Formats: sequence, C-alpha cells, structure tokens
Amino acid sequence: MPADAPEVTHERPDSPIHTTGVDHITVWGSNEEATLRFYRDLLGMPLVLRQPNLDDPDQTHLFFDTGDGRLLSFFVSDERTSNARPNPTQVGGVHHLCFSVDPERYEEVMAALDEAGKGYNVFDRGVFHSLYTRDHDGLVIELAADKYDVPADRRGEVLATAQRLRVEDGAEYAKDEHLQAALEELGLEATPYDLPSAGSGVGDVG
Repeated sequence: MPADAPEVTHERPDSPIHTTGVDHITVWGSNEEATLRFYRDLLGMPLVLRQPNLDDPDQTHLFFDTGDGRLLSFFVSDERTSNARPNPTQVGGVHHLCFSVDPERYEEVMAALDEAGKGYNVFDRGVFHSLYTRDHDGLVIELAADKYDVPADRRGEVLATAQRLRVEDGAEYAKDEHLQAALEELGLEATPYDLPSAGSGVGDVG
C-alpha cells in the first residue's frame, strides 16, 4: 500500500464536524407514477411525505423511508417520461444507490425482480453479497445483503479490521476470508447467512 494512502479506521476523525448519519438523498426523477411503481410497489419503501418542491412548486417532492427511517427523495413531474437508458457517468455524478435487504429473503428478492421483468446481476463482493439492477430512469440500484449477522454498531469496526487484514495479505480487495478473520480477531461469533453462490463480478458493473 502506498505510504501516502489515507488511514482506514472506524474511529471518528479529528474534524470540526461529525455527521450523525444520512438524513436523505435527493434524486432528479422522472414522473410520479413510475417512481412509485419502482420504489414503493417493488422495493417496498413507504411513501412518507409528498409535497411541492419548495424551490420549484411546479415539481412534486416525494420522500420514501428506505427501511430504517432514513429517507430517499425524488423531484418528479408528470411532464417527464421515464428513460431506462444507463445514466451518464461524470465527476460529481451518482454511480449507484445501495440499499440493504434481509439476507434471509434474498431468493424472494430475486424472484420479485424476475416477476417484475427487471434484469439483474448477483455478485459475491467479498464482505457482502450484492445484486445490481436499474430503476425506471436508468439509475444503478444495488441491493446488498450482509454475509454474517454482525451487530450494526460493530459493522464499521469489522470492515476496518478486514481492510487491515487484506492489506497485510496483499490481496486486491477484502474477501470472505478477511471478513472471517476480522470477526475472529474481534471475538464476534457471527452466524453466516445462506446466500447463493456467485462470482466476484470485479469490473463487471458500469
């Protein structure tokens, strides 16, 4: 690892501001009907707030609860049609949004996407399992499942430890073996989830 590489740690940095979590992320959406169909009716996010865009009242601002009280919102207008073509990638743009799903319902998630006619790819990303699809506007959506039942308040610590172990191992990225070793080092008895076999997919998602 380069000598000037940034430190990877779960400890809070000595910075003037400390965020306390994600409040909401806002996306330029197309129209309300298609947005509700994908995020509420397929992904199961309740619509918890609907009001005008306060900066442009001609648009509607939709807020969805992603599952833990943290919000995803969209500016939509009935004047805009959905366009499922892949979004352009550029500096400052969003590559993808990732949401957690219950590992014990992973097969059900894939079946629901199949039934909805949504294509997807499944990968074993080493420290978690990921499924990639696109929404109605071409935005890449990742649905990730933890591989072990790690307590939420220890997740950052586990990942930072796995990172250190993979660097010591000279591995290109953190793999399941590094995750297992991190759990053992931290004394966490985490049970693995039964997830489908999949390749790493390194370099396959654009």
